[in-house]
Amino acid sequence: MGTPGATRGDSGVPPRPHEDRATSTIRLLLADDHALFRQGVRRLLEGVKDIEVVGEAESGAKTVQSVTDLAPDIVLLDVAMPGMSGIEAARLIRSASPRTGIIMLTVHTDEEFLFEAIKAGAMGYLLKDCTPEELIRAIRVVHSGEGLLVPTMAAKVMREFARTRDTQELAAVHLPLTEREVEILQHVAGGLANKEIALRLSISERTVKNHLSNIMEKLHVNSRTQAAIYALRSGLIPPAP
Repeated sequence: MGTPGATRGDSGVPPRPHEDRATSTIRLLLADDHALFRQGVRRLLEGVKDIEVVGEAESGAKTVQSVTDLAPDIVLLDVAMPGMSGIEAARLIRSASPRTGIIMLTVHTDEEFLFEAIKAGAMGYLLKDCTPEELIRAIRVVHSGEGLLVPTMAAKVMREFARTRDTQELAAVHLPLTEREVEILQHVAGGLANKEIALRLSISERTVKNHLSNIMEKLHVNSRTQAAIYALRSGLIPPAP
């Protein structure tokens, strides 16, 4: 499939925009096996100044290859793809291009898909009935280096954990979190970005990031979303009512 909007340097290799995330346009690869859906998302994002759709892919294998060819900042990836699934594609993308942010955009509300997507390296998980504003926000948040769960999924996960936590998970070995770290982790599990957490707690965004770094080190996880899920499963933070 063609890749309208892709820009290449003199060497024929697409530029690596990751060097300056604060000022560069967000280069996005749109991966979904339904052409009509891809067209709709592309048209939506065409009106967003800081986001550029640099390519499309209709299968998991094509998505992995397109990441190599186009070096996008973000991949918007469906879970259910023909041949190679979106989750398997996410694993390969994460291994080959760890600085590429992966957002799963799917109809699946089953938490099993959510957990598998996060383990595969997804930094965001959105449902296809999300609003345009939620989609655009998620792209920007993940591009900034943060993870994101939409509140509806976060709440579903928390309620499910309240029913399914087992003794072994509750006895998981971890370093104790401070009261502030638990508070921040609760907001992460609620779907808030670092900036929103900082405003909610009247602290700086840098302070939030420092706390999250400490949390991830203590819990031995690699992302804020993994930290929130671990904390929920092990009972470190309470589930939603």
